[in-house]
Amino acid sequence: MNNLPPVTKNLLIVNVLCFLGMIVLRKYGIDLTEYVGLHFFMASHFNPVQIVTYMFMHANFEHILFNMFALWMFGRTLEAVWGQKRFLLYYILCGVGAALIQELVQYMEYAFVLSNYQAVAVGSTHIPMGEYLNMMNTIGASGAIYGILMGFGMLFPNAELFIIPIPFPVKAKYFVFGYIVLELFLGIFMTSDGVAHFAHLGGMIFGFILIRYWRKKGQIGRYNF
Repeated sequence: MNNLPPVTKNLLIVNVLCFLGMIVLRKYGIDLTEYVGLHFFMASHFNPVQIVTYMFMHANFEHILFNMFALWMFGRTLEAVWGQKRFLLYYILCGVGAALIQELVQYMEYAFVLSNYQAVAVGSTHIPMGEYLNMMNTIGASGAIYGILMGFGMLFPNAELFIIPIPFPVKAKYFVFGYIVLELFLGIFMTSDGVAHFAHLGGMIFGFILIRYWRKKGQIGRYNF
C-alpha cells in the first residue's frame, strides 16, 4: 500500500471502510444503502447527494473485490501520469456520469412502461408504484471503474494484458472494446439480472468524452508501454 499513489490508496481505503461500515450497521437493523445508494430521482427516497455517495457502497464481497482490484490495477497508472487532482476529478465525474445515465435509463423504463400501472407484480405480491420506485436503488463504484478502464485503454491502447482465462495477452484497446460490446449486450438482453449495465457504459462514455476534451485542450497526451 505504501507504493500506491495517494488518491488510489485513499479511494481503496474509503471504499473498504464504507463496505465494513455497511456490514456493521446491518447488524443493528440499519441499511446504509437506503440512505446513500442512488434512488430513482422520482422516488421519495431520492436525494441529490446520492449521485456521489452511491459509488462508495457495494452489494457484497465479490462486488467490492472486482472494483477495488481494477482500481488498484489500472487507477494507479492513470494517477501516475495524470497527477492526483486530474485523476480524482476523472474518477468522480465518471461515477457521476454513470449515475446520470442510470437515472435516464430508469426514467425511460418508467415513462414507457411503469407509468401505465399503479402497482408492480413482484413474484406473488403486488407492490404500489411509489414503494416500487424506492426499490430502484443503485450502488457500487463500477461506473467510475469502467471509466478507468476506458481511460487506460485510450492512454495505453497497445499495452498487453493477461486476462484469466484467456491463454494469450490482449491489447488494452481490444479489452476495452470487448467490455463495451459485452455491457451493451447485457444491458439490452439481461434486464433482470440486477446489474446496472448501462451505468457501466455511462462511466465509459463520460470517460471517453473527458479524455477527448482534455486532449483537444492539449492537457494530456497519449502513451504506450
